[in-house]
Amino acid sequence: AQRRTFAIGAIVVLLVVLALLPLVLGSLVTNVLDFAGIFLLMALGLNIVVGHAGLLDLGYVAFFAVGAYATAVLTSADSPLFDPQLAFWTALPFVVLAAAFAGVLVGTPVLRMRGDYLAIVTLGFGEIARILFLSDWFRPVFGGAQGITQIPNIEVGPYSLSGPTELFYPIAAFVLIAAYISWALQDSRIGRAWNAMREDEPIAEVVGINIVTAKLSAFIVGAILASFGGALFGVRIGSIFPHSFNIIVSIVVLVIIIVGGMGSIPGVVVGALVLVGIPELNREFEAYRFLLYGALLIFMMLKRPEGLLPSKRRAQELHQEEVMQDAWFEGTPGPEDRPAVEPQKES
Repeated sequence: AQRRTFAIGAIVVLLVVLALLPLVLGSLVTNVLDFAGIFLLMALGLNIVVGHAGLLDLGYVAFFAVGAYATAVLTSADSPLFDPQLAFWTALPFVVLAAAFAGVLVGTPVLRMRGDYLAIVTLGFGEIARILFLSDWFRPVFGGAQGITQIPNIEVGPYSLSGPTELFYPIAAFVLIAAYISWALQDSRIGRAWNAMREDEPIAEVVGINIVTAKLSAFIVGAILASFGGALFGVRIGSIFPHSFNIIVSIVVLVIIIVGGMGSIPGVVVGALVLVGIPELNREFEAYRFLLYGALLIFMMLKRPEGLLPSKRRAQELHQEEVMQDAWFEGTPGPEDRPAVEPQKES
C-alpha cells in the first residue's frame, strides 16, 4: 500500500512538472525538448530490440520513416496517392498497422541470424527503405525527392497544436506511453523470454521459449514505438523528405542506448538528453557533434561499458566475464607458490 501510494504521488508530481515545464523554460528550450523527445521515443523502441532482446538493429530508421510517411500520406492535402486528409488521431491506428507490418517484414528474414550478420542485414533494410522512398518508382505514392508537404497539425477538440510549446504535450504523452509499455514488458512473460534469448539463444530455445515469436514481437513493438516518433516528427516539421531518414539516425539512436545504458529506461532518458538535447542547445558546435559522439563512445567503452544508468542485470552480464577472469587469476598459483617437485628415489 505504501509503495502504491508513493507511485501515485510520483506520477502526479511528474504530470504537474511536465504541464508547467514549457511555461517555465520558454519556446527555445521547449523546441529542443521536443526534438529530444522524438529521439527518446525511437530510443525506447530500439531499447526493446537491442537492450532486452539482444538483436542488433542498424536499420531502425526504416520504422521511423514508415511512421512519418504513413502519417503524411493519410493526413496531408499534398498526398500524391489519394486525398483522405484524415485527422492525426484517425490516421494513428493505420500508422500502427503499417509499422507492425514493417516489423514483421524486417523480422521474418532474420529469424536465424545473430550478431554481426543481423546488423549487416538490418542495415541493408534501412538503406532499401530510404532508396524506395526516394525512387521515382514510388513517386506516385511517396512523392520521391520532393517529399510530402502540408502535413496538418494535431487537433485536440477545438485546439490546434502547432508551436513547440503546444507540441510538447503530445510528445510527452507518447513518451510516457512508450516508457510504460517498456516498463510493463520488462517483467512480463515475453520480457523474460527476451532476456533469456539475449543471454543465450540456444539454451532459451531448449527450455521451451519460442524464438520466432520472441524475435518478431520485439521487432513489432520496437517498430510501433518508432512509428510514433515518425508521426510526431512529420507533424512537427510539417513536411517530410527522404534525406531525413539516413543511416545516421539509426547510429544516433543506438549511441543513445549505449551511453545511457542498455535495458534501462532512466538511462535511455539521460542518453537522449545528453546526446540530443545538449548539442541542440549549443548549435555553434554542430560541426563537431559526431566527433564528440565518437570520443564519448570510446570513453564509455573503456571506462563504463554498461552506460551511465544501466539496469542491474545488464551490468552484471557485461562484468561477468571480467569477474570470472579475475577469479581465475586469483585462484591460479604463481611460480613462487607452487611446491617444489621432489626427485623420485631410485628403486
